[in-house]
Amino acid sequence: MGPVLAGLLQLLALIGALALAYIPLGTYMAGVYSSKKHLRIEKWIYKGIGANPDAEMTWPAYLRGVLAFSAVGVLFLYLLQRLQGVLPGSLGFDSVDPAQSFNTAVSFVTNTNWQSYYGEQTMGHVVQSAGLAVQNFVSAAVGIAVAVALVRGFARSRTGELGNFWSDLVRGTLRILVPMAAVAAVILVACGAIQNFSGIHEVGQFFDGHSMGGSQQWNGGAVASQEAIKELGTNGGGYFNANSAHPFENPTPFTNLFEIFLLLVIPFALTRTFGVLVGSVKQGYAILATMFTIWLGFVALMMWTEFAHHGAALQAAGGAMEGKEVRFGVGSSSIFAVSTTLTSTGAVDSFHSSFTGLGGGITMLGMMLGEIAPGGTGSGLYGILIMAVIAVFIAGLMVGRTPEYLGRKIGGREMKLAACYILITPALVLVFTAASMALPTPPHSMLNSGAHGFSEVLYAFTSASNNNGSAFAGLNANTDWYNTMTGLAMLLGRFLPMVFVLALAGSLAEQKPVPVTAGTLRTEKPLFTGLLVGAILIITGLTYFPALALGPLAEGLA
Repeated sequence: MGPVLAGLLQLLALIGALALAYIPLGTYMAGVYSSKKHLRIEKWIYKGIGANPDAEMTWPAYLRGVLAFSAVGVLFLYLLQRLQGVLPGSLGFDSVDPAQSFNTAVSFVTNTNWQSYYGEQTMGHVVQSAGLAVQNFVSAAVGIAVAVALVRGFARSRTGELGNFWSDLVRGTLRILVPMAAVAAVILVACGAIQNFSGIHEVGQFFDGHSMGGSQQWNGGAVASQEAIKELGTNGGGYFNANSAHPFENPTPFTNLFEIFLLLVIPFALTRTFGVLVGSVKQGYAILATMFTIWLGFVALMMWTEFAHHGAALQAAGGAMEGKEVRFGVGSSSIFAVSTTLTSTGAVDSFHSSFTGLGGGITMLGMMLGEIAPGGTGSGLYGILIMAVIAVFIAGLMVGRTPEYLGRKIGGREMKLAACYILITPALVLVFTAASMALPTPPHSMLNSGAHGFSEVLYAFTSASNNNGSAFAGLNANTDWYNTMTGLAMLLGRFLPMVFVLALAGSLAEQKPVPVTAGTLRTEKPLFTGLLVGAILIITGLTYFPALALGPLAEGLA
């Protein structure tokens, strides 16, 4: 079987698995967030934190809950790293430096999981399991909670209430993420991923049965359980520095495809949840079609750039194999790269810096879209709903009619909030990148010069500001400048957009529903899907094209 055919068959298998999970998972999640009942363990948690899960919140109160919970998470994870040297299960590792502790704490709380450290050489079992893995669950649950709050804004009327943050957080964690991650972890263990709390082992180096004289140090860990929620919660932080290219995390081609499935299944299924909660599953299908069209188009482009190449060596290898795992090949690596950058996952099974010039640009553009196809757990849904609001506003301008979406008028207030949402992330990316290139010291972290070196810096701040977490490799990000600046980019890129999302949700929930008339734009039709795809690509293209022209486009066309 040729590599191209193998890649296409894996793509078809992945699409089939996602299609089978779409309706049951999406409907189940809608039931989770609309249920009036509380599980016994949930009641214990509410009592312990002093929260009333039945008390409705306005958008400012909901936002305060999000910010307060996240602030406590940052502080706890920072202190856990700073105290690692005196904690049991540290594997002998010292406490993490202050700048790197700040960066890592912010990274995992914001669902970014950017890593400027070597996981197996820096973090012990306590920090990995009690710190990083816990944030993998709750940061994903926060994203889903904010998305559900926005959906309630569309579904409710004449009220400013958006539900209860603490209830949404606990339910998302206990009823969705924990059981799904438990099943996924068992599957990964059965397929060869490790799950233990062993110490550091000295392992000899062998080739073809003969000792090479050297040795390596390997440590174990609760890898499978962290790998499961890392993908399922679109987190992306690897237990090992090689991330999902490491055989302890991702041992076989099957687990590679399974991990791609995990990182896509909740973001895609949330469109079904959206449709059920607003009372029109067709609206959910329209959003799903938009996400799927962009995702499939990016996969096709990536495969083309990585398979269609020049040079006898690349032709003999069946693809641009530099930086890619021979276990997975070009096709599977291309699917993983597109899926991880079009979501907010950031996990990698190959190194994006080694992709072709245009291939690296595709991974960058996927993040620049706002990671909405299908995006992160929750963040993808609320991101594309913001774009839907902008698309109906554009349509309203073209026909001279007040724009409406899901029975809500899109007026000046709503458009200002939507505009602020789509402007904040590009501003962070471009300002931080410009500062890093203009100042004398930060460029010293670049491994390469020219267009590729610029792409390393642009990719870093695109990844941080969009809460993705993947890296272009080559850039030494473990410096005070990059630890601090990417940390700030992650904080602002996560929570400022949430302010605008929740404010928009509150504004929509206060409105009186607008009846559907003959002049209403039918947002469940293919025409709207096409309009939405076009709006997403054009807005992103106009915003980032100059920066892309200096980096991956210049390299790819050279």
